[in-house]
Amino acid sequence: MISAVDHVQLAAPPGSEDRLRAYYGDVLGMTEIPKPPALAARGGCWFQTGGVQLHLGIEADFRPADKAHPGLRVTGIAAYGARLAALGATVEWDGGLPGHRRFFSYDPVGNRLEFLEPDRAV
Repeated sequence: MISAVDHVQLAAPPGSEDRLRAYYGDVLGMTEIPKPPALAARGGCWFQTGGVQLHLGIEADFRPADKAHPGLRVTGIAAYGARLAALGATVEWDGGLPGHRRFFSYDPVGNRLEFLEPDRAV
């Protein structure tokens, strides 16, 4: 029986780790966590906030997905979106999900991320 999502893995091109650290750490406010030594040799980096982990793995022939993305629930979405925009991240608000406020952003290698917060009335 599935009880939770342990992590979401996104791909990234070789040599992009510093840009990923700047976005996921400095912009999103996530904490980088160490990869196990056997996996660290492959490159990439892992991040966590609360119980949410995002793993960025290196893919030689990387191409960002057109539609696939993690959906990350946030609190105080207006302030969080403003913070990301002030730090230079793309913030595209979208009203297409009833009962939620949400926006999309893109990491420096083109991965799409969705940030959403349920409306208080829901």
